[in-house]
Amino acid sequence: MTDNTTRLDHVVLWVHDPVASADFYEKVIGLRPVRVHEFTSGEAPFPSVRLNDETILDLMPHSIAEHMKMLPGAAESAGHPVNHICLALPGADFDTLHSRLQERTVPVSEFSYDSFGARGNATRSFYFRDPDGNVFEARHYD
Repeated sequence: MTDNTTRLDHVVLWVHDPVASADFYEKVIGLRPVRVHEFTSGEAPFPSVRLNDETILDLMPHSIAEHMKMLPGAAESAGHPVNHICLALPGADFDTLHSRLQERTVPVSEFSYDSFGARGNATRSFYFRDPDGNVFEARHYD
């Protein structure tokens, strides 16, 4: 039986260097790269990183913006910021991510406590930016 409930499939992030971004997401955040080889060999227009079995982040190069014609004004969306993307992690993975970001001198915010999200109030959360300035929140509920 297929579960067809509504889910988040992907988020597209505008990035300057998709390969460097994929490397950041793999080595710092711990996400698995998808189609990086295909992108570097010219077989795919952009690489992605896998957030979980059902969700990916597409790493769209700014250079492709002029080809965005799926709806009026789409080309002008390149570089428009998303407020932030929130990653919910198990507590141990949350701590590991925080440590990896600090080891790589990626600035992180102070912890917040009991902030509301999709699963209720999170135990702790913090914010950081990727190399292209996209803002992420990391949180855990346990």
